[in-house]
Amino acid sequence: MNKVAKKPKVCKAAESVAEVVKNTQLQVAHHFPCPIYIIERPDFLEVVNTISEEALDVQRKERDLNEIYPLYMTGNFFGDSRMFGFSEFIGATAWNILNEQGYAMQDKAVSFTEMWTQEHHKHSAMDAHVHGFGSQIVGFYFLETPENGSHVVFHDPRAGKVQIDLPEQDVNMATPASKAINFIPKPGMMIFANSWLSHSFTRHAADLPIKFVHFNLTVIPAPQTCAMPPAAEII
Repeated sequence: MNKVAKKPKVCKAAESVAEVVKNTQLQVAHHFPCPIYIIERPDFLEVVNTISEEALDVQRKERDLNEIYPLYMTGNFFGDSRMFGFSEFIGATAWNILNEQGYAMQDKAVSFTEMWTQEHHKHSAMDAHVHGFGSQIVGFYFLETPENGSHVVFHDPRAGKVQIDLPEQDVNMATPASKAINFIPKPGMMIFANSWLSHSFTRHAADLPIKFVHFNLTVIPAPQTCAMPPAAEII
């Protein structure tokens, strides 16, 4: 006797999630977030631009632009005494972020591992990556952002979702279905994120370069326990 295969049962919701929540008290719990922190600090532009240009001039004299990735990157300058206010603000903010996320930071301090300027020329880009080797917080401070320039992009870190993802209704909308979130930078904008959150930059289409400071911070034992966020250690 031949068996007839049953048709799969197709379920389509008659009500939207909002209606279900209203009618049946459906509770939605949002956990395991990927927070990204943005603040505008144009007051740092003058001093950071000055130090960045000094460091970039050294690189421009030492080498030509790479044909595939046309950019200049400086050495680290977080130890420059002129950067004290800028570095202290970044360090205190990074400490506060980790503390408010729920990490036990009472006996910890943050310490810079890198702080350098990147100048990306036309057609340059940055591939998606994370910062390892003990980094806990990464960030950017934008100096020059010409029209049609690169956007900074943060990518969904959940491997399980990436494996079994569905098409998005509208890729231009930021939703729980989004695979990546992009931000349009402007001078004075500062962005912080956890270092495990993969980030990249879209290809730079502007004739003028985009310039920004990239910084990474790690966590170390604090010299002494304190209730207030300690200044970033310069090591």
